[in-house]
Amino acid sequence: MPKAATEYTAGKIGLMRGGYFLAEESPAKLLRQFEADTLEDVFLKLSVIQNMGRQRRSSIAQAVSSVVGVPNGVVNEAVIVDSAGENNEISGEFGDNISLSARSTSRLSLAISEDPGDLSMSVVPPEDTPPAKISDYFVVLKSNHMKALVWKNFLGMLRNVAMMLFITLLPVAQIVLFCASIGHDPVSLPIAVINHESENNCSTPLHCNSTRLSCHYLNYLAKKDLVLHYYTSEQDAKESVRKGGMYASIAIKHNYSLALQARMVDLKNSHPWDVQSSEIDVYRDVSSKTIAEFIKAYLYDTFQEFAQDYLEACGYDRHLLQYPIRMEKPIYGLSSPNFTDFATPGIILTVIFFLAVALTSGAMLIERNEGSLERSLVIGIGGVELLTAHVICQFVIMVIQSIMVMVVAFALFNMTVTGSLVLVTILTFMTGFCGMCYGFVVSCLCSDERAATYVAMGSFLPTVMLCGIIWPSEAMHYLLRTFAIFLPLTKATESMRNILQRGWDFYEPAVYVGFISIGTWIVIFLTISVLFLKFNKG
Repeated sequence: MPKAATEYTAGKIGLMRGGYFLAEESPAKLLRQFEADTLEDVFLKLSVIQNMGRQRRSSIAQAVSSVVGVPNGVVNEAVIVDSAGENNEISGEFGDNISLSARSTSRLSLAISEDPGDLSMSVVPPEDTPPAKISDYFVVLKSNHMKALVWKNFLGMLRNVAMMLFITLLPVAQIVLFCASIGHDPVSLPIAVINHESENNCSTPLHCNSTRLSCHYLNYLAKKDLVLHYYTSEQDAKESVRKGGMYASIAIKHNYSLALQARMVDLKNSHPWDVQSSEIDVYRDVSSKTIAEFIKAYLYDTFQEFAQDYLEACGYDRHLLQYPIRMEKPIYGLSSPNFTDFATPGIILTVIFFLAVALTSGAMLIERNEGSLERSLVIGIGGVELLTAHVICQFVIMVIQSIMVMVVAFALFNMTVTGSLVLVTILTFMTGFCGMCYGFVVSCLCSDERAATYVAMGSFLPTVMLCGIIWPSEAMHYLLRTFAIFLPLTKATESMRNILQRGWDFYEPAVYVGFISIGTWIVIFLTISVLFLKFNKG
């Protein structure tokens, strides 16, 4: 139902299109002047008038101009002459691009009188502008646009202090949790013990003629932070493992000390019962592979240490019971490597990458859903300018996050650093920037936050599993290994690992390939984002 002019309560309104004011007057006067029933009709006629003088008019615009009636006296005088300046494009509702001039030599101004029959328009003289140069056609970023966009984005972030604190501190919390919980040796593991040879506690020192060697060995095990629970029945000990209360059960036989001494004194002529009695039976719960392997290593290493000390107490060389393989000082890495040092490079890059994805994709989707993106495009802001403004703002946040993460990992938790921290910092910044670019792609592909969340979560697990972050890529299927090479974080993780663990510089192929890989993905993601913003009509 058309609205009457008296239904509008605003005293004066402004109609704007393509960065130009078409009219600024009261609704009643505009309705009378253009013989229209609604302000939408007025805006349509003004848009037709604006397009009539364009040198470059789309086919849709010409078709609309032919069917929309404009009052006499307006059509002939409302011609806006296009200049030879640069042209911007705004996306119309009909899927066609209408070319709008960013530099017009004249500006449309409506002079509306009280008399409905007096329809007159005047053309305001053009402003004095310097002649266009060839270089003006290649200007992508305008300083006034960039200043306004960056200021707008920063104000939006500063107004939400709680959210910004959460975003800034979230990667720090994640790296703290990782360094404090991943890669350390398990302790306080409950172990069931059945010692048929002697009582549980040994107060005498270890000597050659000891008759309670089993008790001494258990004391060595207790130093490994294993919690020993003594049982009187071997069946009860095994049942505790079966019920999940214990991780393993250790059973030591009668005459263990005498059998072990006889076996060590005359290894070649040892009797079968001496060999059998000197063995310790271990029943493990191997459903947890990591804990089972640690318990196995504890038992082996502890026994070797105990046996060497016993030989030394008997006057023998302790190296007689040493493995006939000697591990020399490592060329790279620590003598006792840990999983935390191995996984730290990948975890740092993954945290920075995916937080940048969430931050940038969320910012772009919020701007689109609130209508800010369309308003920016309508007033002449380019897609590249929008992306650059978001990159500047989000890059500042990403730099703060990266610095805090590296300070926590390398200063607070003393992660191994044998190479250049400058290269590590640059690679981390590049990875965060790549994550920002991927976030732009996600925001262009997805229409709402839910879809963007699904895409980000769906790409997180494959990245962690296939990029060699948690487990070496050499252990995966050869087809997956070939595919994983081309993922963004695969070569970057290997590059950072070579810098931190091996101390290699940038000129090593295994290092600079990571920089090239992440740089290539940055270019790919940026190109996709710009193309989507330019050609996506939605």
